Amino acid sequence: MLELQAGGLEAVVIPEIGGIVSRMIWTGPDGRRHDVLRPQGSEATTASPNFFGTWAMLPFANRAFGSVIDDGESRFQVPANDPAGTIHGFGWQSAWEVLRYDRGHTLIEHRRTEGADPYRYRARQDISLDEAGMTIRLSIENEAETALPFGIGHHPWFPCAADTRLVMRASGALIFGEAFRATGQETFVQGGPFVDPRPFRSGAVTAWSFLGWDDCARIETPSAGLSVTLTASESLNCPVVWAPPGADFLCVEPQSHAIGAPSEPAARAAAPLKRLAPGEVLEGWLRIVPEAL
Repeated sequence: MLELQAGGLEAVVIPEIGGIVSRMIWTGPDGRRHDVLRPQGSEATTASPNFFGTWAMLPFANRAFGSVIDDGESRFQVPANDPAGTIHGFGWQSAWEVLRYDRGHTLIEHRRTEGADPYRYRARQDISLDEAGMTIRLSIENEAETALPFGIGHHPWFPCAADTRLVMRASGALIFGEAFRATGQETFVQGGPFVDPRPFRSGAVTAWSFLGWDDCARIETPSAGLSVTLTASESLNCPVVWAPPGADFLCVEPQSHAIGAPSEPAARAAAPLKRLAPGEVLEGWLRIVPEAL
């Protein structure tokens, strides 16, 4: 367990459990301590996705239906790790090696060197705190002997109270059929469903795979006096927004491709994985900044 600290910010990274940032706490100007990320409610695990903190998704993000990777050039099976098939790739289930660590920064690495599928890669997370926020730089290098489709992303879990609101803009989104399988895409004229501040929590599932994001989302909770701004690189411009009915959390997941792009033609047409030649790298970053509201 690695403890990071800078100014009023604290974070905990657990390299051996998926390289997860299991906690991020901010002490505001008034001395109040805020959980910026949803705190750990039970033991961290690699048996199923953790519903707290934030963790890497790679060599693809979100779902590969039927445990199939198919980018139109390569098609192969990957291991199932969820009742629905395969979800979030392999990084969250792997131990990460600590390459560097000091009070406000760590660099961790995960390599995949074997398996029945062709994925062989080197992935790194460069996690740093400064006095204003946390930055995570994520990269993956294709170490296979052939070109393969890759994707990356990060999966933050943010606390959500009854008055929490999400503000963000996008130019479009996938249209979902059964089980979040894409059937097409839609265009937003006014920026999408979260342009205007309103309470996020609802009695129905919230699930969006956005396209054409402007790379910024703001999560405001007036009752806590807390605002959290999430920004990301242009390479992670397909954020997923998800929460089950009435949940005390919401997820805004910057990722490089649409939900289902590893396996679904309609998702691939909207925002595909990136085909990396041997030695080629895909990288991106996200930044989380808390402020008093």
